[in-house]
Amino acid sequence: MPLNYKDIIKHEIDDRKFAAGANMLVLKDGKEIIYEEYGYRDLENKVPFSRDTIMRLYSMSKPITSAAVMILVDRGLLDLADCLCWTMPGWKPAHYINERGERVKSQHEIMIKDLMNMTSGLPYPGGEGSSAQVADIFVELDGRLHSENPMTTRELCERLGKADLCFDPGDRFMYGTSADVLGGVIENVTGERFGQFLKENLFEPLGMTDTGFWVPEEKRGRLANVYRTNYAEWKVEHCPTNHLGIDYRLDKEPAFESGGAGLVSTLDDYAKFAMMLHNGGELNGVRVLSETAVRYMTSPSLSERQRRGLDWQGLGGYSYGNLMRNLVDPGQAVTFGEKGEYGWDGWLGCYFANYPQSRMTVLIGTQRTDCGTSALARKLVNAVRRDVLG
Repeated sequence: MPLNYKDIIKHEIDDRKFAAGANMLVLKDGKEIIYEEYGYRDLENKVPFSRDTIMRLYSMSKPITSAAVMILVDRGLLDLADCLCWTMPGWKPAHYINERGERVKSQHEIMIKDLMNMTSGLPYPGGEGSSAQVADIFVELDGRLHSENPMTTRELCERLGKADLCFDPGDRFMYGTSADVLGGVIENVTGERFGQFLKENLFEPLGMTDTGFWVPEEKRGRLANVYRTNYAEWKVEHCPTNHLGIDYRLDKEPAFESGGAGLVSTLDDYAKFAMMLHNGGELNGVRVLSETAVRYMTSPSLSERQRRGLDWQGLGGYSYGNLMRNLVDPGQAVTFGEKGEYGWDGWLGCYFANYPQSRMTVLIGTQRTDCGTSALARKLVNAVRRDVLG
């Protein structure tokens, strides 16, 4: 007999020491069909990993940032073909380092569409082709987190605008800080803070009451701890670390609101966002995006040439677009997917997938460093697809 969902989670946590706790929520045709949880959000104090557990989304913040951009496109306030240097004061004509190590002026400027598709050439610190300039910016960002002059979203974007790119914009896919820069774009277009725009235009209309860039005191007991696996001693350890300019404590409104990594949420809250996309931009009679915008947002956008950079292990068969993966060839995937499946994951293991053909959503939550799409996520997805679809 195949293992059930809780058995799979229990095996990964108890036997493989994957994390301290995890949960999973599955919806089909807008209705919940599976919920499971196991383990602890606070291992040291034996606080269970429960349904109301608040988790750091990290890169699973990116689809929400994409939706925020599409709201502005929908309203005629932003053009995906805009050059970033027109939209963001302080950005200069781009330069990049070529294969010979030479600094050359780019043939193309970064467009908003490049930011949405990760074809901008903007790296993450320590990532492929990343320069000392970018690393120094993030070191300073972290160093100023608790100072009287913390780095803001706009300042980070302006600083990144002075750093060299890794390639000519539009040339290929490369994961990087594009979503963080989009947060600054949204601030410049709207004249309000990125987090306030998200609250007014997505979180409040959709009833996402536990989603934001920090955790108020009355909810802080629900925030999960972050853990890592100590392979030398084969045990799970608490890992209270900042990462990419995100304060581990999340106990105050941050100056830098990271569109690429900064949000926290629960599975139930994120399910509302996922269902809004399934429904073509509305939930419970409240519309936040047009059906046309949602169709565009949930479609693959990379050219065949650009896809050569999307060579990550585990993403065979996928394209990318609008800050999400999109399955174009299910036979090349390593899970039981379907054409058109889209979503994303996060550094700490949170996972999101929408399946438009089967009207299904799979959400998985955990808080374990250096995770992304984990073996746990793949095993659970396969088990769900097997049971629900046969």
